[in-house]
Amino acid sequence: MAVKQQKTKEAKAKAAMAGGNKGKKKKWAKGKVREKAFNAVLFEKPAYEKLLTDVPKMKLISVATVVERLKINGSLARRAILELQNQGLIKPIVHHQKQWIYTRTPQA
Repeated sequence: MAVKQQKTKEAKAKAAMAGGNKGKKKKWAKGKVREKAFNAVLFEKPAYEKLLTDVPKMKLISVATVVERLKINGSLARRAILELQNQGLIKPIVHHQKQWIYTRTPQA
């Protein structure tokens, strides 16, 4: 077995200064910044009329689709969906804690 040679202090310092062949230190990736959505908090007359006309005609109705279509916030969309359900304009398919999915009621 070969005996390892001890490096001198000068050799150790020189190796530390050289830094090896690692190159530059990696930077953290910059995350993408999403735009802030300034959705409405209260219904105005045109948005409410659009809710009553457009949403009951949609095949798939969820909080996310109502928010995207009407540019309202999530809590307002949930209340709007409940109101449409109470009026009998839409019927529930899935309704649990995380997701509400509705569809249009068949016109008789």
